[in-house]
Amino acid sequence: MGKRKIYIETYGCQMNMADSEVVLGLLDKEGYEVTNRLEAADVVLVNTCAVRENAEQRVYGRLGQLKRTKKERPEVVVGVIGCMAERLRSKLTNEEARGVGQAVDLIVGPDEYRKMPELITKAWHGEKGIAVKLSRAETYDDITPLRTDGVSAWISVMRGCDKFCTFCVVPLTRGRERSRALANVVREGEALSARGFKEVTLLGQNVNSYRDGEFDFADLLAAVAVVDRSMRIRFTTSHPSDISDRLIETVAAFPNICNYIHLPVQSGSDRILDLMKRSYNSAHY
Repeated sequence: MGKRKIYIETYGCQMNMADSEVVLGLLDKEGYEVTNRLEAADVVLVNTCAVRENAEQRVYGRLGQLKRTKKERPEVVVGVIGCMAERLRSKLTNEEARGVGQAVDLIVGPDEYRKMPELITKAWHGEKGIAVKLSRAETYDDITPLRTDGVSAWISVMRGCDKFCTFCVVPLTRGRERSRALANVVREGEALSARGFKEVTLLGQNVNSYRDGEFDFADLLAAVAVVDRSMRIRFTTSHPSDISDRLIETVAAFPNICNYIHLPVQSGSDRILDLMKRSYNSAHY
């Protein structure tokens, strides 16, 4: 028997794209093979977003289609992973929930991907699996994401958020802030440079909050920038309350750090910003 084949679809933000690469890296180590053809897959994974309503609706629609796949090929394992798995696990396990519950064999939240090989094996033996606990420590720092060769790559440098803005579910779906080791991020950047990547984007729900001991995000940004001065460096997403002069000076100091900061304003009204619990005012922005 040949290698089991994995097919994955990713919805939502860049962090989900990076997480899909982490998941594929984990499963690659276990002997699985990636396929771009749904009909060839032994395992179908849908990496979901619970932040954007449109992405959530698209996932429900896709699961309705996969129910037909499951009916035609009952041996195929269908998994829902990512933010929507964490937030909507009760709905997804309800057989009546929009009719999609019947198609789902496993539900895995963003901090439980290490359990996926075991859960997939159990699913082949008829056991549905759920793993959605949030972690204060998991960063997948030791996992090499499975990337195809190309020009641009994501590097996840931290996970989670501690801001608890009133309108945002990120702390509830991705947990609290925790950062990867600076040295490991730099090594990942070196590996990407050696493979010919020309642009790297450092990712986090709030990269400005990055902290590895005495090192902050400005230190990390500078350390990645000197890996390969011909490789463009970007980062996203930033929170206005954590932007520092030192970070701005670091961007200015390195020609290969792109002069671009993704900095959501949210509102020009201090009253609304306060109600949103954004922790800054319009004057500071």
